[in-house]
Amino acid sequence: MLTSYSHRHRRPVLLVTCLLFLIPTSCTLTAYPIDRAAGGPSVPADTRIHMTPDAVVRTPETSDPMLPSGPLKVTVTEAILMSLENNRALVVQRLNPDITQTFEDQERAVFDPAIDAEISTGRVKGERQARSGSQTEGYATNTTEGVILLEQYFPTGTTVALEADTRASDSSLYDDPFYASRLGMTATQSLLRGFGTDVNLVRLRQARLDTRLSEFELRGFTEALVADVERTCWDYALARRQIEIVEESLKVARQQRDETRELIEVGRLAEAELPAVQAEVAAQEQALIEARANKETIRLQLLRLLNPSVPDIWEREVELIHQSTLPDIQLEDVAQYVAVSRRMRPVLNQARLELQRGDLELVKTRNGLLPLMDLFITLGKSGYADAFGDSIDRIDGDSYDIMGGVRFQYPFFNRDAEAAHRRAQLSRTQAQDALDNLDQLVEVDVRIAYIEVNRTKQQITATSVTRRFNEEKLRTETEKLRVGKSTSFLVAQAQRDLLVSRIAEVQALGNYLKALIDLYRQDGSLLERRGVAAPGREPVDLSRSPYS
Repeated sequence: MLTSYSHRHRRPVLLVTCLLFLIPTSCTLTAYPIDRAAGGPSVPADTRIHMTPDAVVRTPETSDPMLPSGPLKVTVTEAILMSLENNRALVVQRLNPDITQTFEDQERAVFDPAIDAEISTGRVKGERQARSGSQTEGYATNTTEGVILLEQYFPTGTTVALEADTRASDSSLYDDPFYASRLGMTATQSLLRGFGTDVNLVRLRQARLDTRLSEFELRGFTEALVADVERTCWDYALARRQIEIVEESLKVARQQRDETRELIEVGRLAEAELPAVQAEVAAQEQALIEARANKETIRLQLLRLLNPSVPDIWEREVELIHQSTLPDIQLEDVAQYVAVSRRMRPVLNQARLELQRGDLELVKTRNGLLPLMDLFITLGKSGYADAFGDSIDRIDGDSYDIMGGVRFQYPFFNRDAEAAHRRAQLSRTQAQDALDNLDQLVEVDVRIAYIEVNRTKQQITATSVTRRFNEEKLRTETEKLRVGKSTSFLVAQAQRDLLVSRIAEVQALGNYLKALIDLYRQDGSLLERRGVAAPGREPVDLSRSPYS
């Protein structure tokens, strides 16, 4: 009895084992078309944003940002590094490529094998006419069935299903129970709609393009952040310098007021000369209030961009360590900056990816225009016996079943598919026009930025000359006032003109530095020039097919 029990119950184990053994084989078959046609298995997106080691050079003057107190002393380069590490908006944005890549993983899952198992049992009770006479007799049939199905879809448009089925029937109409077991395979191949890897890998390839799109979006955001940090640094440096200039001007105005009072007391000037110099002092004091408030506003903006991990962040003073001399930069021909922008600008690469995505959408919608025609074939071997183990053994016999055929389906008019295809055609044309327009806009932006760099550089010289003239003007008017040949009003006006020209000179330097930043951002080279590594380093090549 023990031997009989073992013989009867080891067969289902063997059946299930054989079927499960086919799973890794199916997975191996899936790997080749996906890897070659869609760029290999999914890997985490490289969303690292960092500065190269040779780009970060600490100076002795800089401070450790983790110090519990004291001013935050940083260079512009260190400010950029700090923002890349700590800026909250960037922390949010850098997750987008990883989020987008999950859709790519979902599309890959379409080609994962799936196993389905089902066990069912049932009972039928009824009556039938007896074999002798006209009387009826009752009967009952108990049925138990177990099914294991392994199915996989391939990028070629092929579906393979492996099935193991065992059915047991025990009826009061028969003396012995009845067992039927079957192993079968069904293969279905799309002949028109859904045929080939180009069609079946469209959604996966589109998902990969979407991942690259998010990488270029992240790169554009990083460029904007770096540019914003640099501009804010220079604005802060200029704001501090403006305070120094106004304080110096206020000191001179107060000295002038005191000298005027002394001259009035000795009778060399009239009492009417005093209001003009007093008004100038008041104007300088007001200018100092505005300059200090402006500096504080920019300080908070800078701290918000840097977001240093320090206590009392909003109370920290910032000291920017930078060169006081003007950088000697020789501009190349504007055509070179235009050429770089066409290759590196994130927004242009995004537009190119949108164009490639439109090409893939055309493939998908063109497939919808085709009728459904599938070729299928089913092969199976069955065994029948009055014992479960015997039904398994008899599968090895000469008996088999085979069936093949063609399935056809096509909707009348197919207007839904035609509309989708037409929309894809129009969207693709729109994407091409948008790319052409954007290419032109980018070139104009680069040329305008180039002009602005040259203009601001010339303004530095012009404002310097104006400042020297106003210094001489103030000196002359002051000397003339002391001998009674000028008025306090003219001296005050000269002081105001000198203040304006000194601030204009400082602003011209800042405008030049910010114009350079804008030029490098417009041509897409800002990150490379600052030693920042970010996603989207490889430009999109439209000469390469999105199917490769």
